[in-house]
Amino acid sequence: MRADSTQVKAAFAALFLALVVGGWYAASARLPPYMMPPPDAVLRAATRFFTSAREIGHLKATLFNVGISIAIAFMLGSALALLCHYMRFAAPTIHGRFSPFLNAFPGIGWTLLAAIWFGVSTTSVVFAITVVLLPFALINLREGLNALDGEIDEMARSFGRSGIRQFLFIVVPALFPFAIATLRIMFGVAWKVTLTAELFGGGEGLGYLINLARQEYDTEIIFAVVFTIVVAVYLADRFIFAPLEFATSRHFGRQGKRR
Repeated sequence: MRADSTQVKAAFAALFLALVVGGWYAASARLPPYMMPPPDAVLRAATRFFTSAREIGHLKATLFNVGISIAIAFMLGSALALLCHYMRFAAPTIHGRFSPFLNAFPGIGWTLLAAIWFGVSTTSVVFAITVVLLPFALINLREGLNALDGEIDEMARSFGRSGIRQFLFIVVPALFPFAIATLRIMFGVAWKVTLTAELFGGGEGLGYLINLARQEYDTEIIFAVVFTIVVAVYLADRFIFAPLEFATSRHFGRQGKRR
C-alpha cells in the first residue's frame, strides 16, 4: 500500500514538473527573451554561472553573509532569551517591547537604514539580515525555555547540582529541538532577506549580481540565480535541517514527525 502511494506521488510530481516546463516553453515562445527566456537558455546561463570565477565569488559572498548573520542573530537571540529567563525583570522590556518592534519593522527599512549608516558594504548586508532574523531566535528560544520541565530542575537542585551543571546538562539539551527548529527557519528566511539587502546595500553577492543582470536585461542569469537558491535551500532543508530536527525531537522526547 505504501509503495503504491509513493508511486502515485512520484507520478503526480513528474506530471506537475512536465506541466511547468511545458508552460514555461509555451510562454517563452510568445514573449521576448528578456521577459521570459526559454529553459535551455536558463540552463546555459546556470552552466556559465557555475563556471565563472566572478559569479562564484558572488555566491561565496552571499554564503558568508547568510552564515555570519545566522550565527550572530542566533547568539544574540539566545543571550536575550536566557537573560529574560533568569532575570525576570528584563522580560517585559525585551519580550514586550523590543521583540514586537523588531517583528513590526520591515526588512527593506533595515536595509535602507543600514546603507545610510554603514554605506554600501558587507556590514550593511550583515546588519540588515541579522536584525530581521533576531526575533525568530528570541521568540523560539523563549518558547523552549518556557517549556522546560520544572520538576526536573527541582530534582537537580535537590541532588545538589550546581547552577552551571543544571544549565549544561538539563537546560541546554532540552533546548536542542528548539535550537534546530530555529536555525531551520532562520536559514530559509535569511536567503530571502539577503537578496534584498545585497540588492540595495551590498557591493557583491547574488543580490548585487541580480541587480547587474537587471540593468543589462540578462534575465537568464536572474532565473539561474533564483533557481539555484531554491534548489540549495530545499536540499539543505530536506537533507540537513529536517533530519536534525527529527532526531533531536525524538531523542529529547518532543513529538516530531519527519517531513
